[in-house]
Amino acid sequence: MALLRITSPHALGNNRTRNLMLWVLAAMLPGIAVMTWLFGWGTLINLTLASLFALAFEAVLLRLRQRPVGFFLGDGSALVTAWLLAVALPAYAPWWLVLVAVGFAMLFGKHLYGGLGQNPFNPAMLGYAVVLVSFPLEMTSWPAWRGIEQVLPELQSTLGLLEGLQRVFTPGALALDGWTLATPLDVMKNNNSLTVAELQAAQPVFGLLSGYGWEWVSLAWLLGGAVLLWKRVFSWHAPVGMLGALLLMSLLFWNGSGSNSNGSPLFHLLGGATMLGAFFIITDPVSGATSKLGRLLFGAGVGVLVYIIRVWGSYPDAVAFAVLLMNLAAPTLDYYTTPRTYGHRKAERGMSKVD
Repeated sequence: MALLRITSPHALGNNRTRNLMLWVLAAMLPGIAVMTWLFGWGTLINLTLASLFALAFEAVLLRLRQRPVGFFLGDGSALVTAWLLAVALPAYAPWWLVLVAVGFAMLFGKHLYGGLGQNPFNPAMLGYAVVLVSFPLEMTSWPAWRGIEQVLPELQSTLGLLEGLQRVFTPGALALDGWTLATPLDVMKNNNSLTVAELQAAQPVFGLLSGYGWEWVSLAWLLGGAVLLWKRVFSWHAPVGMLGALLLMSLLFWNGSGSNSNGSPLFHLLGGATMLGAFFIITDPVSGATSKLGRLLFGAGVGVLVYIIRVWGSYPDAVAFAVLLMNLAAPTLDYYTTPRTYGHRKAERGMSKVD
């Protein structure tokens, strides 16, 4: 009988990279389905374009680095980056915007540092931040969602036969003013002097708990995240740290229903990319902290920064910038929170001991 010799750090079974990536992709399906229902087929168009671009960039960069293309293409990491960018970008984003975001994520966010497992920053958030700063007009043009009678995204427009076709395939083209709306976080940020009741009466973007439609998208991301927790793809520390810190900040600085309310805790928890960030972005095992306490503090730092940038900064949905800033702090968190090896004493800093 032949014996299979296994040496570290290789692992077999359910912990293989490909299986974990496939679980992440599967857990994103509820959120993708809800986004498609609310915003039309543009989400799936983004998904298709981002996937093709990511696989193409991955193959070219692997070939340039003289790495086995087939092996690394099959691990699923490129598709995870593509899908995260696809749902973060506005539906019907121009094809060149998707290309720039994916290309920057794959080149500067992943392969520049040595590929999977070596990247200090989350590749998807790096690509998103670059296009958000470079193309703010295109990045803030979200299509109206299903349920607004005057601008209902019917099948024709969502298939790209009307405004959508020009928007997807023409560089620099923008949809008609009546076809796009600002996100709830944008509206709250730019009209904070109004009371919540005045905002709800003047703007059709607010729903029962948070932004109209966005609350259901967030609940879908929460469902997918619960599946990943159940499958132990990641631990609870980072999501709980982020959501707990964001909840605490929104409670401390919430001014009720009056003017300058800054948004209720539910508005922040179920608005924008909060749930997507908590369960699919900050749980990246490479760019985040590795110890349990480190992951908890990493998530808490993201939650605090998200609130600070949303309320007092220039970018309403601050998840990408908060994650990138905490990526810088991850090595320090690990340095101070990694438990000592069993049987070893804590080293005295600044002193050397000679036996």
